[in-house]
Amino acid sequence: MFKAKDPEEYEFKEIIYEKVDRVAKVTINRPHAYNAYTTLTLQEMTQAFKDAMWDDYIAVVVLTGAGDKAFCTGGDVKEYASKYVAQPRDYWKYMTIFQEAHDVFRNLGKPTVARLNGVVAGGGNEWNMACDLAIAADHVEILQVGTRVGSVACGGATQWLPIMVGDRRAREILFTCDRIPAQKALEWGLVNQVVPYSELDEAVDVLCEKLINKFPECMRYTKQQVNFWKDFAWYQTIGHAKDWLSLHFACWEPYEGMTAFVEKRPPNYLKVRDSPHSETLWGPPLQECPSCHVKGLPTEFEYCGKCGAKLKKE
Repeated sequence: MFKAKDPEEYEFKEIIYEKVDRVAKVTINRPHAYNAYTTLTLQEMTQAFKDAMWDDYIAVVVLTGAGDKAFCTGGDVKEYASKYVAQPRDYWKYMTIFQEAHDVFRNLGKPTVARLNGVVAGGGNEWNMACDLAIAADHVEILQVGTRVGSVACGGATQWLPIMVGDRRAREILFTCDRIPAQKALEWGLVNQVVPYSELDEAVDVLCEKLINKFPECMRYTKQQVNFWKDFAWYQTIGHAKDWLSLHFACWEPYEGMTAFVEKRPPNYLKVRDSPHSETLWGPPLQECPSCHVKGLPTEFEYCGKCGAKLKKE
């Protein structure tokens, strides 16, 4: 019933899954996109996490990214812009997949280690914080990007940053989206250790060996106890976050932020901020066409989008 498989049996497309010497290693394998995860990536990660949970041979799970440029940069903004801006209700479904991946990972019953091999951004830092322990290469930078791209980092960051770094530092990270160098991340408690990139694998191996040589049931229950505050903050807020983020995708801010990201230009923050109707791109849907009588036309429209008639402006 809980039979684990050989990693090659899964034929994963967007992750690499390995099991060697009691360590299961999950690598987000999208280096061309700085290891941003898609819907498929999250589904494959969940499968791998469940397999590692069920495999009694496995004692530790390591999470990392392919290459040396990025650990993970969060959700794929191109996917967000193309799919969820157009169909916000589908983002609710996506968030269900995201939540399941995090819940399975956090409740593996085995210690988890983040091998931070490059930039850790947005949802990537949420995966970093979901891990029990983290070792970073010295070139790593950590940052949140939600308020910069038209989103809110409530898939773990708003919940866990205050617990891990304190309230004021959490607000600084979330509000400014500034980059945090590896050494500062160590000082603030976002990682446990910083090493040169050439020594990263060795440091992770040493840590894993320490974790392997502990009693498994004691480790599992210790983890469950220590998870209390993270679980408490998560379950109090994630359902609300899922609904709010889905509804927010119909607003101007994510459209501008994510379109700007895809177009590789700075978002026009002040245009949104100074608009009398900053929630809606072309104004609230209050106009009625005097010709075809279609209702719900945006207030900035000068012509009817259905029949082309000129609209009467108040």
